[in-house]
Amino acid sequence: MTHFFKRASSAVVITAALLTAIGPAVAQQPYPAQPVRLLVAFAPGGPADIIARIVGQKLNDLWREPVVIENRGGAGGNIAAAAAARAEANGYTVLVTTSAFAVNPSLSAKAGYSPDEFKTVVVAATTPNLIVGAPSLTASTLREVIASAAKENFTYGTAGVGTTPHLSAEKIFRLNAKANIVHAPFTGAGPALNAVMGGHTPLASVALPAAMELVKGKQVKALAVTSRERMPSLPDVPTARELGLSDDEDATWVAFLVPAKTPQAVIDKLNADVNKTLADAGVREQFDRIGFAAVGGSVTDSQTYVRGEITKWGDIIRKLELKQE
Repeated sequence: MTHFFKRASSAVVITAALLTAIGPAVAQQPYPAQPVRLLVAFAPGGPADIIARIVGQKLNDLWREPVVIENRGGAGGNIAAAAAARAEANGYTVLVTTSAFAVNPSLSAKAGYSPDEFKTVVVAATTPNLIVGAPSLTASTLREVIASAAKENFTYGTAGVGTTPHLSAEKIFRLNAKANIVHAPFTGAGPALNAVMGGHTPLASVALPAAMELVKGKQVKALAVTSRERMPSLPDVPTARELGLSDDEDATWVAFLVPAKTPQAVIDKLNADVNKTLADAGVREQFDRIGFAAVGGSVTDSQTYVRGEITKWGDIIRKLELKQE
């Protein structure tokens, strides 16, 4: 071996030894050691944004590292999900999204991401959907509405095709009750509810927070909630289950996810720290004010829940033969 190659070989050995020694030290560096970006899949002011900001502030206080909220709305959450899937898998980009994450890939081949590209860190909050009617509606129960639909033309509004309130209502009306109640998609829950209050659309299916104050103010009539049990905030409103129109609960949820190759230790740390924030009484009170319940739980439970949601909504979309181009 020439003198040059002897020296080069020695340098390689020394470099390899140094990398071996340095590697564990880098891997063991406490997380987070730099700002964490919460990439919110919807515009400011919506549930995902509000929850990201509440949790983000607590994480900022806990970590003593900046937590940066970046809203990247559009395409029903797909734009942010696609961007997060391409982000470096190091825990410094965290996707904050809703149940749309579980729906969109089944609804469209152009979602721009696959759920398999992610791991769920934690489901932070959940809220049921609510079916409401116009104050002038003669029917006083959802069962009466369904019976009337055999003779009258009924439509219901939602925030759009593929939202969980839309799919939940289609499951109740078309799959379970076999009722011909036609979907009328709007550009948001607000316009859908305005159409009900204005007498233009007899029904709407929305996430509970969007309609709760309107129900309390008797501006709309609550007919059914999709929770497993009656809501303490609306104790007189029956569940779809007790009406025999659903066999489980349907919810709109907000979750924190990271790219699938993120180290498990980082995922576990994120999960533990978000759970700490969700256990805070002040955080729970803020969630309650916007109509959400704090959830939390282990990484395993969170991932099992989201996988179950992907399967459930995918099956319903196939049965309804829904597609969005």
